[in-house]
Amino acid sequence: MLGKLFTEQYAFAQGDSVLVIGLGRFGGAVAHSLMELGHDVMGIDRDAEPVQAWADRLTHAVQADGTNVQVLRQLGGADFTHAIVGIGTDLACSLMTVMALSELGIKDIWVKALTPEHGQIAQRIGAHHVVYPEADMGERVAHLITGRMIDYIEFDDGFAIAKIRAPFPAHNKVLGESLIRERFGVTVVGVKRAHEDFQHATPDTLILPGDLLIVSGATKKVEKFASYSSER
Repeated sequence: MLGKLFTEQYAFAQGDSVLVIGLGRFGGAVAHSLMELGHDVMGIDRDAEPVQAWADRLTHAVQADGTNVQVLRQLGGADFTHAIVGIGTDLACSLMTVMALSELGIKDIWVKALTPEHGQIAQRIGAHHVVYPEADMGERVAHLITGRMIDYIEFDDGFAIAKIRAPFPAHNKVLGESLIRERFGVTVVGVKRAHEDFQHATPDTLILPGDLLIVSGATKKVEKFASYSSER
């Protein structure tokens, strides 16, 4: 689930090659999701067991030391567009891997971090992006448990996308009449109605009871709108 959350939030260009170092729960899930999205993925882990488990599901799966820049160079690591360090609790190994990838000149390095300190150090030594999957998942689940949102993704720049039940005041009106953007500062991106295809929203889109709205905007405003929706 954490790996799926990562790929939902951070999309790469179709067909890009991705190097995933650390094939544990998070790294393996990310690698699998990237393969499903059409990317070439090389997975690297120092232990044989995860490599064997993923050998038939990734473009390449290699048992190797991801902290060693020479080993990564021999494996063609410098040819990859993106690299993801999915190493779990071994802080030193995670940071050494970031240093090795930075030395290879990879221009898009992502790191899984468990603490803010881990993330800050990783960025100082070469990581371009830091993700906190456990924290992100915890926040997402909290929103879902409260019943305010059916689904929720928050990005790292204060922006969020949510799936929300259409609030009562918007029922049987077109979006231009309901004034959701003017009143709440959020944008209805699309509408999903039961047994019908997803439709991109326009000012003339009619909202019916039971419709699901895909809403985007500043995190606080999306949360406020979701709260409003759940009270009606």
